[in-house]
Order: sequence, then C-alpha cells, then structure tokens
Amino acid sequence: MSERALLVALHRAALDEVHAGRALARALAADDPGPGPFALLAAGKAACAMAEAACASLGSRVARGVVTTKDGYARPIAGLSVREASHPLPDRRSTAAGRDALAFADALSEGEELLVLLSGGASALWCAPAAGISLAEKRSANEVLLRASVAIGELNAVRKHLSALKGGGLLRAARGRRVRVYAVSDVPGDALADIGSGPASADPTRFADALDIVRSHGLEPLLAPAVRARLERGAAGGLEETLKPGDPAAANGRGSVIASLGAALAAVERAAEARGLRVRSLGRALDADVAALAPRLAAEVVRARADGIELIVAGGEPTVAVRGPGRGGRAQELAVRLALALAGERGWTALCAGTDGSDGPTDAAGAFADPDLAVRARALGLDPLHALASSDVHPLLAATGDLFRTGPTETNVADLLLVRVQRGG
Repeated sequence: MSERALLVALHRAALDEVHAGRALARALAADDPGPGPFALLAAGKAACAMAEAACASLGSRVARGVVTTKDGYARPIAGLSVREASHPLPDRRSTAAGRDALAFADALSEGEELLVLLSGGASALWCAPAAGISLAEKRSANEVLLRASVAIGELNAVRKHLSALKGGGLLRAARGRRVRVYAVSDVPGDALADIGSGPASADPTRFADALDIVRSHGLEPLLAPAVRARLERGAAGGLEETLKPGDPAAANGRGSVIASLGAALAAVERAAEARGLRVRSLGRALDADVAALAPRLAAEVVRARADGIELIVAGGEPTVAVRGPGRGGRAQELAVRLALALAGERGWTALCAGTDGSDGPTDAAGAFADPDLAVRARALGLDPLHALASSDVHPLLAATGDLFRTGPTETNVADLLLVRVQRGG
C-alpha cells in the first residue's frame, strides 16, 4: 500500500466512526427520546443522513419535518420537506429557512415535541437576521469575520447577537414545548451552545462580549452601521439578550453530542495501531492561524522521526486570513505551508483534509503534501509563495495532482491532519 493510500484508509476510518446517521442511530437506541409525536428540524451538511436515521429509528413517531442542507447535499426523504441553502455565507434561501424554522417551532401542535438535528454548516444554512439588520448586512458581517481569521467561538458569539434564531432563539420560539437536540460537533469543547451557534441552547455570551471581539480584531469600521449600532445598543443594555443559562425557557431543552473530533482521532489511532504503526496524537492542535501552525507541525514531524513515531494525527480548524481573490481552503493552505516548512526533510507524507468533504469554496476536502510538492509546482511554472500570498492554492494543488476529494461525507467534526513519517528519512 502506498503512503497516500494508507492515509486515505485512515481518514476513511475516522469518517466511518463519526458518520452522522450511524451515530444518531446509536444514540437513539441508547437513549430513547420517548413516545413523541416529534416534529423534526434538521440543519447542516449532514442533515439528510441524520433525518433519515431519525425516521428509521423512530418510525411513525416522526410526524413531520423540514431538512435544510448545503447545495448539492440534498436528497428526497419520505414524509419530510428537504431544501438547500448557501454555505459558508448565507443567501435568501438561508433566510427563508431560518424564518421558517422559527415559525415551525412556534406552531407546534399540542403534545408535539421538537426534535432538532444539528451538524456543521447549520449557522449559515439557518439565517434569521435580528430586527433592523438585513441579510446583506448580516452576510457582510459574516464575511468580515471569516476573512479576518476570527476563531470559531468568537465568530459564533458575534453571530448569535445578530440573529433572531441563534443563541437559544429557536428554543424560545417553541414556547414551552419540549425540545430535544442531537448534534455532530465541529467546535472546540463540543458545547451545544456553540454547535450551529446554539439555536436551541442557552448562550453564556453577551452583547458586550460580541462587541469586544469585534473591537479586539479592529473590525468595527468594516461592519455595517446597523450591525455596529445593534452591538453597541445591546452592550449598553438596550436590547434583550440571547437566552441565558438559568432562564426558565432553557429548562425545556436538552441535548446530546453524538459525534465529535475526539471520536475521529481515536478511530485513526486504532486503525493505525492495528497496522502496526507507532502513533502520536496531538489532539485538537490545529485551532490556530495556519501561518503560525505550519512551522510548529514541521517541528513535530522532525521530533517524531527522532522518537521512532510513524504516524502523527491531529485535528481542529486552522484559521486563515484571506489575502487575495484566489481559491483555496484552510486544509489546502496548511498542506502547502507544511510542505514549505519541511522542504529539506525527506521521508514524510501528509494528508490535510476536512471531515465534511469540502475545504473552503472548493470541491476538494483538502490536499496531500510531501517533500516534493514545491518542486512539482515550480516545474510547472507555479510559485507556492505567490499562491499563498493571493489565497490561491487550489489551482496549484490541482496542477500538481495533490488535491484530495471525497464528495459529501455525511459528517463534519472539523479537520484532520495525518502525517506518515518514515524511519531514517
């Protein structure tokens, strides 16, 4: 088996472990949610797989439901309405889906319980701008935050305070009905309040936190006046806060995380050790700016060889400051930066890839890297440094044959980095 084939097999082992549909089926078998009837709302890249699993497990207890997923990820599900919307930035379909989700929760019949299924991407797919903010203004705020390399927790804190749905808005809309959440986590800490920006969970952050985040990154001048005004007014106490822990409405919701990055990392370790490899797991080590992350990971590869380690595994979500108009993604950029950082080191092969099958606005899950990536690029007249400077690594990796494509994976637990290290270089 080639080094790349080995890494693909290990990546597949992770995906199999955290497949959203199978994870939900296991959770429902272990913790039956009751007799129902259930009205179902699902949002995210794995929404269809989760909705199918719920229907298969609960049968006629699922009375009706609406599923919202990313463009190209939808498929018909008997008895449910399935729709698509835009990701990573919301569009008018996202706004319609978000408003409809609130109306759906508000209109629950007597005795119905709300079953909410969340996976990565739900924040963009369900978009219900708060009063006084337009879709264009909210979308622009999201884009400013994404381009500025803001960490996911900070991003969610701001988004919650610009939304009628996030930060417990859906739970409030249910007006005292029971709400049960099952979620696939792609966020650090696996807190339900952060997954999909917590539409059915109490929010510990406040308007003042969101305003501080914007100001600390110097982003306030880039936001629309209506967005700035809302954050400032809320921080001054002039607007109702998001649903807070201890609020009576929060007691009506309960939830479970059914799949996470930790489970994916453990699955890779088991699969590698079954092949006789010595493994070093760095855990959730990728939650950092990609430019600073690459040299640290390069040092880990050098150290691993000295220690006789044959596979490094790590996970998380690198942040990328968008520097130009090109096409790329955080996993693809990490692959290129790692190749440059390890250019003088032989005997290693890496796979940097998302678990959701998509990396940035591209059709690739990520990319491979090895000591000759930059050599291949320059032989084709391509400059890796120029590609990084213009955020345009996708065309370079396509030309060198290093892209990694999986298509939709029906899960999303952040990104994986797998590095095969050969002894002796």
